[in-house]
Amino acid sequence: MTISHRRLGAGEHKVIVLHDWFGTSAGWGPFLDYLDKSTFGYAFLDYRGYGDRVEVPGEYTLAEIAADALALADDLGWERFSLVGHSMGGKAAQRVLLQAPHRVRKLAGIAPVPAAAYPLDEQGRALFEAAAQNFTARRMILDLVTGHRANPIWLDRMVARSTATSRTDAFDAYLTEWTGQDFAAKLTGLELPVGVFIGEHDLALTAETFRTGWQPLYPNAELRVLPATGHYPMYETPVAFATALEAFLRA
Repeated sequence: MTISHRRLGAGEHKVIVLHDWFGTSAGWGPFLDYLDKSTFGYAFLDYRGYGDRVEVPGEYTLAEIAADALALADDLGWERFSLVGHSMGGKAAQRVLLQAPHRVRKLAGIAPVPAAAYPLDEQGRALFEAAAQNFTARRMILDLVTGHRANPIWLDRMVARSTATSRTDAFDAYLTEWTGQDFAAKLTGLELPVGVFIGEHDLALTAETFRTGWQPLYPNAELRVLPATGHYPMYETPVAFATALEAFLRA
């Protein structure tokens, strides 16, 4: 089975990119215009139930995302590659690392969920669980993670895109996965460059999340706090984000 994906660039350094809970392979904003296509070759994957694979049946699990990412790498003939994962995609990327550590050159997490369970208080869980069916809840989450700084036009557009490009059952199932799965104890003894990028205005995935959820697993991980952005630097500060991400991948 050939896995539908989007390609950008033809460089030697291959990179598989995993999107967030609200996103798709097409939902990476204007920062795509500023990537170095001669140095890097990017492949953007849609999860089952999302984007170009919205009708592809699945169990909608992190393990399934990881298996599909590895199958995509095989289809492309990429024995080794770096991983970029945004938010939920950051947790899925660690699942790829768990399944095939020898194939991963570098791991970049963008406002990434840690490998351990992600705690939500009662009010937060109610909000996130409502988001599959309640579009106002999706908008409230987007407003929260961007630090209540985004204008209503962008918020409405992100909600519209999210609801139009994902199945509600997949959206709901992935929430259970990225909040409840805990495979942190299995990620021991892995040595590779890890970069974590956190927006200074993100009220959900913070520098404290890095210190408690990422640094214990990857003691040499680099933390970069991105100024003037929240959870979506690919939209909020696209040039600065592209520059910072590729500086890590190049180093």
